[in-house]
Amino acid sequence: MGTRCLTVFKNDKNKEICVMYRQFDGYPNGHGVELANFLSKGIICNGLTGQPGKYFNGMEDLTAQVISHLKNEPGGFYIHPAGTRDIWEEYIYTVTGELGKEPIIECHTASGELIAKGSATIMIKKMSKE
Repeated sequence: MGTRCLTVFKNDKNKEICVMYRQFDGYPNGHGVELANFLSKGIICNGLTGQPGKYFNGMEDLTAQVISHLKNEPGGFYIHPAGTRDIWEEYIYTVTGELGKEPIIECHTASGELIAKGSATIMIKKMSKE
């Protein structure tokens, strides 16, 4: 049986965009580090300027980029409506962000215990230890 997790994406108004379910490797030093590695490569912007570097054009674009990055074959990852919970997840990752900054990740157990919270770069270090 796999370690299941949810990744909740929220926009700048703290409203859920969608929930991504991962069926296996959902533990912090698995999915958490993989998510943080991807998100640490960019910052959130409002409008693309052509500047070099990796950008997420708002949280909705960030959400689409994460899904595109992780989903490369049938199974494994599934998209659910905002608000979805209690589908056998052991961990819940919440991704938020502010313009001009790196995304923020918060990791909780399904029972609500905070595991770690911080920028994607900080979370790589924190979750690698879990």
